[in-house]
Amino acid sequence: MPLASRYVCYPKIMPKNERRTIFGWSMYDWANSAYVTTVVAGLLPSYFARVIVGPEEVQIGNIAVSAVSLWAYMIGFAAFLSFLFAPVLGAISDFSSAKRKFLFSFAYTGSIFTILLYFCQSGDVWQTVVIFIITQVGYVSANVFYDAFLPQIASEDKLDRVSAKGFTFGYVGGGLQFAIALGLVAGYKIIGIEQALAARIGLTMAGLWWAGFTLCTLKLLREDEHREEIPEKHRSKPLILAYIAIGVERTLKTARKVRQFKHLLLFLIAFMIYNDGIQTVITMASSYGADELKLSVTVLMVTLLVIQIIAAAGAALFGWLGDRIGTKRAVMLSLVLWSGVVTYAYFLHSATEFFVLGVIVGVVLGGSQALSRSLYGSMVPEEASAEFYGFYSVFAKFSAIWGPLAFGVIRHVTGTARLSIISLMVFFIVGLILLSFVNEEKARQAKFMGAF
Repeated sequence: MPLASRYVCYPKIMPKNERRTIFGWSMYDWANSAYVTTVVAGLLPSYFARVIVGPEEVQIGNIAVSAVSLWAYMIGFAAFLSFLFAPVLGAISDFSSAKRKFLFSFAYTGSIFTILLYFCQSGDVWQTVVIFIITQVGYVSANVFYDAFLPQIASEDKLDRVSAKGFTFGYVGGGLQFAIALGLVAGYKIIGIEQALAARIGLTMAGLWWAGFTLCTLKLLREDEHREEIPEKHRSKPLILAYIAIGVERTLKTARKVRQFKHLLLFLIAFMIYNDGIQTVITMASSYGADELKLSVTVLMVTLLVIQIIAAAGAALFGWLGDRIGTKRAVMLSLVLWSGVVTYAYFLHSATEFFVLGVIVGVVLGGSQALSRSLYGSMVPEEASAEFYGFYSVFAKFSAIWGPLAFGVIRHVTGTARLSIISLMVFFIVGLILLSFVNEEKARQAKFMGAF
């Protein structure tokens, strides 16, 4: 039975207002996944390489950089900026009870700049770079606050289900919008427009989808308005400077706390490493197919659509599996499958093989992401959820710097992306080994004993 169906089958356990809250929370995944699927993974990598950059390499000083390498560097730089700001923003939101405000501020910044991608055409390389980095920072920063709501809207025994529900909504919503964009790009001749224009319209639609469905979350997701008193030493400062100072202090305090609990810290390190591989596969898959396999835009987009469809079921499957064998074991299983994914990717040569690869990725993608988030959520204190999810996001974004960077450098040095893709196995194997040493029960005991 699909996860969403199992979830709705317990009306006596889940009050109506709680169902509405979780639905509103999940709808944000429905909204922003259009950006990830259509812009980051689908249309923009190919459009950037084939239209904006074109067949010529980009000159950065005296170095000629391919479109694939430049795209990887853009992903890494955006992750670096998010890495700098995420923990402080999380701490500020906990202090001010402003997770909801921060979520929507960053969401609409990202969605508005996504719409502006419509104006990026052939030769607009640096304009595209700047706009994309702003959209990406908006997306990942909003997710700090989105993730931070999870332990507050779901009890510990429901974390896996609710987290997987969010990802399931995301895969369905993102897949639906992507299907519309795919039809537009594939049928551009029928419509009577150029394919480049169809791609730009598709990018704009993703921004509108993100902004529009976020209104549903805005209406249904509520937050406790309790605010802490600003400490005496910060009261003379302007409010924003006071919040920044408090955020920095709380971030440093959280860092000292995290270092004291080896199992939580070990999980974060393991997550940082294996998530590096996952994020690189997600962001570089289209570029790999276009650059190394010379696949058409239609083939790439159809494969990504299949990934979205299967990933929705994959998230539900791994949510069920987490209930049966334990969350950590289910994540470890997904990492074994990810190792198989990059190995298979190294050897494939045809569109059919790329399609098969997409099916496998779809199965493991949702499970590894949803269960990692819920596993972490079960180990952190609810009263400081944004602060601790800020650290979770920091580790996620710090890892997202190095995978794409390594991919781009290896591609630049060797002239082939095959060695880039197979190198990602290191991230999955090392992450798997470290995760095996995490004792989740001891981490949870520390939480309940007041260690935090």
